[in-house]
Amino acid sequence: MKPIRFIFFIVSITFWLSCDNIASSKNVSEVSVSNIFLERVEPTNWWIDFKDTSLQLLVKEKNIGSAIPNISYAGVSIKKVHKAKSPNYLFIDLNIDKNTKPGKFDIVFTFDDETKKAHTYELKERLKPADDYIGFNSSDAIYLITPDRFSNADESNDISKKLKETTIDRTDGYKRHGGDLQGIINHINYISDLGFTTVWPTPVLTNDMKNGSYHGYAITDYYQVDPRFGTMDDYKKLANELSKNGMKLIMDQVANHCGLEHWWMKDLPFKDWVNYQKQYEDNIKDWNLKSATFSNHRRTTNQDFYASDTDRQGNTDGWFVESMPDLNQRNPFMAQYIIQNSIWWIETLGLGGIRQDTYPYPDKDFMANWAGAIMSEYPNFSIVGEEWSYNPLLVGYWQKGAKNKDGYKSNLKSTMDFPMQKAIIDGINEEESWDKGLVKLYEGLANDFYYATPKDIMIFLDNHDKSRLFTEVKEDVIKAKMALSYMLMLPRIPQMYYGTEILMDDTVNPGDHGLIRTDFPGGFKYDKINAFTGKGVSEPKKEMQLFVKKILNYRKNSIAIHEGKTIHFAPVNGTYFLFRSKDNETVVHIINKNQTPITIDLKRFKEVGLKGKKVKNIITGEEFLWKNEMNLTKNGSIILTTKL
Repeated sequence: MKPIRFIFFIVSITFWLSCDNIASSKNVSEVSVSNIFLERVEPTNWWIDFKDTSLQLLVKEKNIGSAIPNISYAGVSIKKVHKAKSPNYLFIDLNIDKNTKPGKFDIVFTFDDETKKAHTYELKERLKPADDYIGFNSSDAIYLITPDRFSNADESNDISKKLKETTIDRTDGYKRHGGDLQGIINHINYISDLGFTTVWPTPVLTNDMKNGSYHGYAITDYYQVDPRFGTMDDYKKLANELSKNGMKLIMDQVANHCGLEHWWMKDLPFKDWVNYQKQYEDNIKDWNLKSATFSNHRRTTNQDFYASDTDRQGNTDGWFVESMPDLNQRNPFMAQYIIQNSIWWIETLGLGGIRQDTYPYPDKDFMANWAGAIMSEYPNFSIVGEEWSYNPLLVGYWQKGAKNKDGYKSNLKSTMDFPMQKAIIDGINEEESWDKGLVKLYEGLANDFYYATPKDIMIFLDNHDKSRLFTEVKEDVIKAKMALSYMLMLPRIPQMYYGTEILMDDTVNPGDHGLIRTDFPGGFKYDKINAFTGKGVSEPKKEMQLFVKKILNYRKNSIAIHEGKTIHFAPVNGTYFLFRSKDNETVVHIINKNQTPITIDLKRFKEVGLKGKKVKNIITGEEFLWKNEMNLTKNGSIILTTKL
């Protein structure tokens, strides 16, 4: 009997202590145990001290729709509980009072049969004030990377048996090659030494698709890093290492669509969670190219006063491809999910900006609310939206401050400058005439009169979707230098694609995505050429690398290029002069297309006030006085500065 009494005594004491701990946990900032039973609660955690004190939790668990949630934590209250069409979801509206302290607490769910289950949730303290989230601007230069093709530093994560695609094949441009986050981390010094201040990787969230999703734009989990790129800790390490080097991280986000294998596509919460949902559900067993309704890509319907409702819907609701469901941002729960996900990543990584994919395709009122919610919380932040249009009227429409006749206010600070990209490529390639050649650059820049803030626009010459610069200029190194140097002098935020600095190309099959996203030489085991170290790199490519490095490192400290007044003069005799000036610094960019020597009368530029001043060529280091004439002996570009 004594052993039995002793066991009973121990059990009683343990039960009493446990009850005491549970009771007292309501009065402290953190519970002592973590009971996580639910399939999903998203956002997975949150923070205190936001301007917007509301938070909506998506809860996913079998038959959770019949449960009643309860929270006992100082400062946190449940405002409303929403049931979904699927019984396996609840959406819980919380309010987080301004005086709430960071800590963990249980959300207790009581089911119809009186059983209770608890899920521990955490509110964290924010690591820095909202004003300290500084976005990218015209002082920055952005390096765009496709992570799968840049550098493979950790071969152990090349294949994940838990995911659907389990092969690596570097000979196939549309299969995974193994590049990862650690590969970017390992080469931050290379990127920084070139003169870049910001890194933009294409999406690295989980794309658990059967094939072809190495690019990252078919997301199947908005809160998880794809294990083939690394871990959440790797993503945070990338952000932290960039910050230590005075650099910023841009996150590529996708609000328009997800991947077909996203977990919610197996159990959609509402009947309108994605567009054309009924069509998908009716054909789910045989979903293919013929089953889907695709976007008509008529992006002008966002601005067109005369556009039909049918055409508008065709643009916003149609799917990109059959493997990318089009998200319905008009559903208020989907809208809140996307907004909160963006904020979650800003806080988690300490981001320096967001690039939002396919900006004119989602519901445009939602996009204004999305950008507005972010910029309200982070007033010094930056977002750039992709509008793939060569019409500056369409690009300018989306920028904050645009005086749109329909009254639309986007809250979007930056757009991508496809019009100027095309103008530069066309103008550099064309033979000179009255309406062709360098005049395309001149008139393209003249369109800045329409933009609200031209210096906040992101300019580029190539990217992960467009043919490589070197291919676009017919593999002419001089033309490539003309285009790049001009771009880097403009009142813009410049972006370069990885490998442009070493003349990577897609000439064998222009426009082929597999070629555009070729592996960076030296980023993979057994590469015979290493562009990071210079091993095996040809002289023209080394020269281009050095050319980019000199310009970017000068640009990094040039107030005239960052914020200066711009004056350019109409092209004459195959030459085009552009000046950037602020305070005591003037930068001169000259393009000369002439194959034979030419003498330029500098009196034409007297309003700039350079006569008698000493200038220096930032590439060669040569110094001379700005007089009445200048002899240009060979074609190419020249960059001069008064800062000696």
